[in-house]
Formats: sequence, C-alpha cells, structure tokens
Amino acid sequence: MDNKILNKSVTVREIIFFAFLLLCLMPFISSPVALLMGIVVAQSIGHPFLHLNHKATHILLQFSVVGLGFGMNVDSALQAGKSGFTFTILSILTTLVMGYLLGRLLKVDRKSSFLITVGTAICGGSAIAAISPVIKAQEKQISVALGTIFILNAVALFIFPLIGQSLQLSQQQFGIWSAIAIQDTSSVVGAASKYGAEALQIATTVKLTRALWIIPIAVLSSLLFRNKGAKIKIPYFIGLFVMAIVLNTYLPFVKIIGSQIVQLSKVGLTLTLFLIGSGLSREVFTSVGFKPILQGLVLWILISAPALLAVLYLLG
Repeated sequence: MDNKILNKSVTVREIIFFAFLLLCLMPFISSPVALLMGIVVAQSIGHPFLHLNHKATHILLQFSVVGLGFGMNVDSALQAGKSGFTFTILSILTTLVMGYLLGRLLKVDRKSSFLITVGTAICGGSAIAAISPVIKAQEKQISVALGTIFILNAVALFIFPLIGQSLQLSQQQFGIWSAIAIQDTSSVVGAASKYGAEALQIATTVKLTRALWIIPIAVLSSLLFRNKGAKIKIPYFIGLFVMAIVLNTYLPFVKIIGSQIVQLSKVGLTLTLFLIGSGLSREVFTSVGFKPILQGLVLWILISAPALLAVLYLLG
C-alpha cells in the first residue's frame, strides 16, 4: 500500500513539474519569473529529474545562445566585441588575482576556490564544467563552486536590471556591465533581455567573447595544478553562434526566419532559467557553506562595482 502511495505521489510531483515547465512557454513569463518559479518548485515539491538537470540546462542554454545569433549582424557584433575587449581583459586578470587572495584569506578549499574564481572571471557554470576535469576536481568541489555561482546569479538576475534602471544606464552600458559583472551566461542573457534588445545583443556578444578565455585559462590551470595531460573542453557552440550571425547578415532568406528563431531562443532561455532555479534545492544551499559563498560574494562586488564605475565614466 505504501509503495502505491509513493508511486502516486511521484507521479503527481512530475505532473506539477511539467505544468510549471509548460507555463514557462507562455509569453508573459519573463526570465526572472521563470527562475523564481524554479526556486519555488525546488523548495516545495523538489525536482523529479534532478540527475538530468545539469545536462539539460547545459544543452538548452547552448541552443538558445546560438539561436540569439540569428537576431544580430556582423557589424554590430564586431562593435560590441571591440567595446568590451579592454573591460574583459582587465576584469578577468583582476578577478583571478583577487579570487586567489580571497581563497587564501578565507581558507576555502584550493580547488573549490579556483573554480569559483574561474566561474566568476569567465562564464560561470560553463567555465567550471570546462576547468574541473583539467584540475581533476572532485564532485563535492564542483558542486560547491556551481552552487555558489548559481545562487549569486539568481540574485543578479533580479537586482541588475533594477540598478541599471535606477542609474539610467544606456543599453550599451548595461550590456557591457552585465556581461562583465554577472558570472553565468544564462543570467547575463536573462538580465540583458529584460533590459532591452540592444543590451541583449551587446551582452551576449561580449560574454561569449569572454568565454573564449576558457582555453588559455584551462592551459594555465593544467600547469598550476600539474595536470599537463588533462583534456581541455573547447566551447564549440561559440563558433555556431558566430556562424548564425554571419548567416543572418549575408543570407536574405535567413533574415526572414531569424526573428522566429530568436523568439524560440528566448523561450529556451526562459526554460533554462526555470531548470536552473528548480535545481537550487535546500541541499544545494546547505552544502555550499558560508566561506565559499562569502568568497563568491566579495569577489562579485569587487568586480561589479569598478566595472559599473568604468562604464559610467568611459561610456557615459
């Protein structure tokens, strides 16, 4: 009898989960709302397919980002990449140095600290996924780093558009600032899409240009942790994103369907953020611990505040 009740409760939980998932397909559900819905699901009924969640969000995010390329053209992408290049180099180098010092000061586990730092410096969960096998990180260390990044990014998705609007940041200013200061690509795109179409294009381009730094950082990581034979994961989807921009710019028939692809990509992003939120269970919050969260938070403030001042001063 107990087994029948248990099986029924699991089935009901799955139905509720899919109902929320379908709700995310509605045009009135924004990225922040989807993330909040996911967090509510995680805290109430739990994610019934948690073991598949990381892979699903990873694939869905990549498809969504590539699809956004069909709403851009080469000239605007080059201009966005150029305007964010100096900010990118300075912020990455600063983040790596400050992250190392904070990790030592707070006595955070070395590999967890390094993954949090790299995730903050480059592109959040994607960077952590790429670097963790290079330094041979354990599952616990990876979970701590991912939990830290995703918790802080959940906050960023809500507060960054509010800060941008209160300071009356332009689309260009917000796009560059969010790409530098928000760790994970999903939250960068989510926050920028809420702010405006131009901010979305700039933020996506700058963030993916930033993501290319995974390659040299991975090489450096293998030397620092003395794992010279480690395999480096190259973010190939960035090449597909560039290809989408080129096709949309030079092939007229692609432009005709480009707007529909972009809309589908935005829906994909909304689903991605719901899935990320639904993965933030109580266990994630409790397993991360105070010191890693503190390291990630302080590092985030040390990067986002100067970046905000820089875009206000240089792009004002």
